[in-house]
Amino acid sequence: MITVANRLQTVQEYYFSRKLKEVNALITLGKPIINMGIGSPDLMPHSLVIEAIQKAVLEPKAHQYQSYQGLPELRKGFADFYQKNYGVNLNENTEVLPLIGSKEGIMHISMTFLNEGDGVLIPNPGYPTYQSVANLVGAKTLLYDLKEENNWQPDFDALENEDLTKVKLMWVCYPNMPTGANASLEVYQKLIDFGIKHQILIVNDNPYSFILNDNPISMLQIPNSKEIAIELNSLSKSHNLSGWRVGMVLGSAANIEAILKVKSNMDSGMFYGIQKGAIAALKLDKSWFTSLNQVYCERRELFYQLCDRLELVYDNNQVGMFVWAKLPDHQKSEDYIDKLLNEKHLFVTPGTIFGSNGEGYIRFSLCVEAEKIKEALNRF
Repeated sequence: MITVANRLQTVQEYYFSRKLKEVNALITLGKPIINMGIGSPDLMPHSLVIEAIQKAVLEPKAHQYQSYQGLPELRKGFADFYQKNYGVNLNENTEVLPLIGSKEGIMHISMTFLNEGDGVLIPNPGYPTYQSVANLVGAKTLLYDLKEENNWQPDFDALENEDLTKVKLMWVCYPNMPTGANASLEVYQKLIDFGIKHQILIVNDNPYSFILNDNPISMLQIPNSKEIAIELNSLSKSHNLSGWRVGMVLGSAANIEAILKVKSNMDSGMFYGIQKGAIAALKLDKSWFTSLNQVYCERRELFYQLCDRLELVYDNNQVGMFVWAKLPDHQKSEDYIDKLLNEKHLFVTPGTIFGSNGEGYIRFSLCVEAEKIKEALNRF
């Protein structure tokens, strides 16, 4: 066997890829597993979105290669969406770049701005891909703590005491995944000021702001934020298009042009039909989010009941697509979820996959039908 590249020694197979093999094996044995771990929307896109992609596939040029920068009307759709929902002005020709999913954008951004040995600030707990991609490009990761007693916000005093001389990029995610904590414009302002002071690029990952959140905000609302910040967003969670892989990166013309150099050498343009469907999705009014959140609200209340039955502690103010809950009596997250899986046939995500500060917590996904959650309740 040919020896693999050294960079593969810095990462492991993604947790869900590994754990789902175990879960699927139990299902094969006939176990009645309820998957409460994966944040993959189970609800349908709007009928207008489905209709748009159906019509698009019959157009003469639908199946040809598409532009790396996406259709002009898709870029305009993203810009209009940000203006309508966040009050952010974007030039659709220079400050918006469609992505084949925002997860891929994490790699594009890292390859664009990080040299080997550059430092990267990564939230603990946080999305595991931030760290694995930093490792793959040879960057040095520096974890910064998010803790419950600080409402899962950055501790700026602690950050100032770190050696930041080699740090070039900082990953931020609000509304936060996995904790459901929300940011404020005040916190975003502090992050922008911190980035400018230390010349650190602040990257906000913002896919959850319309899920059970009364006040969606963007880091780009902060004046002059484009000087030092870029933002990722996607339609996966907000419009039930996770399998379509529709994301975007937004920022200054210079930063977007730089990311395009990487993207255009790594992948191709998004399928025409998907772009047309995304354009339709971006035009939906707020009644779409109202109907979506009615479903998620019902499910969240049922999960709160489950947490109460399990004597877990949770924050009623959390937003987004998950319920983050604290285990009783300092129990270990992975031991706890294995017990749930083997004894009650429930698959839940352990907080430890998001970092050491996730120990003692578990995460439920709202992408589970209400009837399934009720069935889980009956198992206790």
